[in-house]
Parts: sequence; C-alpha cells; structure tokens
Amino acid sequence: MSGIHRTPEKNLMVFTGRTHPALADAVAAELGIDLVPSSAYEFANGEIYVRYEESVRGCDAFVLQSHSTPINEAIMEQLLMVDALKRASAKRITAVLPFYGYARQDKKHRGREPISARLMADLFKTAGADRLITVDLHTDQIQGFFDGPVDHLMARRILATYVQEKYGDRELAVVSPDAGRIKVAEQWSRHLGGVPLAFIHKTRNIDRPNESVANRVVGEVEGRWCVLVDDMIDTAGTITKAADALMEDGAAGVIIAATHAIFSGPAVERMQACAAEEVIVTDTLPLLDEQKFDDLTILSIAPLVSRAIREVFEDGSVTSLFN
Repeated sequence: MSGIHRTPEKNLMVFTGRTHPALADAVAAELGIDLVPSSAYEFANGEIYVRYEESVRGCDAFVLQSHSTPINEAIMEQLLMVDALKRASAKRITAVLPFYGYARQDKKHRGREPISARLMADLFKTAGADRLITVDLHTDQIQGFFDGPVDHLMARRILATYVQEKYGDRELAVVSPDAGRIKVAEQWSRHLGGVPLAFIHKTRNIDRPNESVANRVVGEVEGRWCVLVDDMIDTAGTITKAADALMEDGAAGVIIAATHAIFSGPAVERMQACAAEEVIVTDTLPLLDEQKFDDLTILSIAPLVSRAIREVFEDGSVTSLFN
C-alpha cells in the first residue's frame, strides 16, 4: 500500500494593505518577490472587504501594514487580512507593523483608562497572527503584550550611520527630548563613538495631549551640534521646543532624528520654523507631498524589514541584524 510522500516546501508570500504601498513594493523588491495580489474596498457604510486573488494554503505569510492616518481603518484592514489568511489555511502568519498603532497608550496614567497597546496585541492574536514584526516601539514592554514572538527592529543604525557620515567631523552631543528616553540616547551615543549626553527636562499636563509645558536643558551642549533623538514626531511641539531650547543654551546647531514621521496638524509648519538644521526620519509611515519640506531627509526602512522577514522565513536569527 503506497502512501502520499510529500517533500515539505516553504513558500514565502508577502501581502500588503493600502496604507503604504511604496514601502511594501520596496520590501518585496529587496526580497526579490512579487506582492500577492488582493482586493480591498469599503462598502457604503464604511465596512472593509478584503480577499486574496490566489491560493495561500500552507504559505508562510507576512502581512505588512503601517498604521497611518486614518489609523483605525488601517488597523482594521490588517486584522481582516490576517483573519482571511487564517481561514484560507496559511501555515504561519506574521503581522508586520512598521508603526504600531496605539503604542503610546501602554499603561494607565489614571483610573478608568484602557491599556490600548495591550488590546492591540490581543486583537492581532485573536485574528490569527502567530508573530509580530515592528519597528522602534514607543516602549519595550509592549513586546510582552503579545502572546507569541515579537521581533522588535531598531532603526537607530540607519539613522545614526547617516548622522555619522554627514556630521561626524563636528563636535556632537546626543540629546533626549525627555528623561524617559535617555536609554535610547545612550545607545545613540555609543554608536557615535561615545559623544556627550544631555536631556530636556519637561513637564506635561496629562489633560492636554501632545503638549509639553516647560523645557530646560540638562547637560553640556554649548558649542556642540546636538542630535535630538526620538521614536516619533507627531505634532512636533515637544521636539521643536527642545531644538529652540538647545540653541538658546549655546548649541552650535541642532539635528532632529526620529523613526516615525506622523506629522499631524501643525507639525510641518513648526519644524520649518524651528532652529533645527535638518530633520531625519524613516519611511515607516507614508508622507504626502505637502508634508515634505526642504530640510527633511527620509531614509528607507525597507532593507531592515526585508532582512527581518528573510530571517524569520529561513528560521534564522533576527537578533543577528543588530550585532
């Protein structure tokens, strides 16, 4: 009696939502594959419909979607894409979130508040995601919210290498926009050869989101080019006030470097008006033409994301990307 003998073959398939097709195309090009064709649209009442145009049975699926504005639609679309893969018998599903929505709501500041970043992780697990890949989470603890492997990629090497190549001949200092991100600034300092550290002491009214109240520079920045580092720029209020405070304290110049360019509301106007020489970001989020300006530099995250996808697919080590 002869049985069925099948040689196991792994099949890498990459899918994308509609929020950032340029990044998805760049990732697919780095991997040397085509994106899987799919259909997605809204019904009259706003409900989202998705469907894949070819079989996904038994594949190793990677679903890329950056949570850009309108953020709730982006998240819902990705959840539906994951659910569709699970119901179509994909073997393993990895949700790739270059920007993780709701990451700033990672703890309760007061009673009767949600921990939205945890709920996000639960939603992806319930939808059928086996693994998450994300870039520069707002806080490291979010990795523990998801019941499964989380590959937390760091854009620091991409950003810091650019800064080093362009400004390495100047006297630098790395500045954190608040005391809570000093650990990230320390990592930047090591990458730039042990340059001095400083941070901005600020107070914040929890009833007024996106608004810091006071800035005071802690550390020696006089005569130095200050690299202001953060994970994201939203309305740019905090980072531009910090840049102006550094110049008032005698800095020779200011460079702003951040991974996620959210650029909400008055962000572009504020950055154009502030003292920063250059604003350096990555393309984890899409930017409209009107959100771009002369002193803005956008670096590609696609090589990092594609290498992580390849390591996961080949059961390699994502940690090796940072060694």
